[in-house]
Formats: sequence, C-alpha cells, structure tokens
Amino acid sequence: MQRRKAGPDDIPFLLDLRQQTMNAHVLASGGEISDAHHMTRLMHRFECAEVLLHEGAPVGLLKVSRDPQEWVVIQIQLAPGYQGGGIGAGLLAEVIDEAARAGVDLTLSVLKANPAKALYERFGFVVERESEFSFDMRRKP
Repeated sequence: MQRRKAGPDDIPFLLDLRQQTMNAHVLASGGEISDAHHMTRLMHRFECAEVLLHEGAPVGLLKVSRDPQEWVVIQIQLAPGYQGGGIGAGLLAEVIDEAARAGVDLTLSVLKANPAKALYERFGFVVERESEFSFDMRRKP
C-alpha cells in the first residue's frame, strides 16, 4: 500500500469514501450524515491527510496529526473491498511504532457503534473519556 499527500482533487473520492465507510456507524451512534457534516470532518486537519493507493488507484485515507506533544489518529478509512484483510491494522501498527519512536502519546476518537474500538483496544489504547457519540482513547509510548 502506497501513500501520498491528499490534495483538492482527492476531495470527491474522500467524501464518497467517508460516506461509504462511516454512514452506518454515524447513524448507529446517533450522529448526523449530511454532506456538510461529512465535509467538515473531511476538511478537519486536511493538511495531515494521506491518500492510500493500491496499484496507483485511491483506496483509502490515513489522517494523523503529528504535533510535538501528542499525535492524533484522526481518520483511517479503507474502501469496503479493502477492509478486513489487515491493512488497517498494519497502518495503525506503523503509526504506533512511529509515535513510540517519537516518544509521544497517540490518541484517537472512535464512534461508540464502530467495531474498530476492539482493534484499538488490542493495540493498547484505553478509553479516557466518553461523550454522547464516541470514546476518546489514548496509547502511551
């Protein structure tokens, strides 16, 4: 899986990807699935976004903010045909290794209805806070 920095031309693909991968989880968590809401989430920290490529074609998104005190996994999304094969776990393992080498905590937020929470727990993330729709999780280096 290759990565490249996301740009404005990627926005239509990334918006569609977000709708495909997140609508069911957002609805099950009681959230909003309007295009405007998805676009707001997509554009949040867009400068950190990387498009995931398979044979040159876009198939996913990895968005991690790498601030000096703490890194945040903002989004990991894979097209449905690429889910369940360990790609997401592999990406997460890479980010965890990079954060550990940098000596920083790694945080993320996961919707309550998203089964990815179990993956994050397997990788050592623990719930710090809970909101109406999501869990905020942290992993120490």
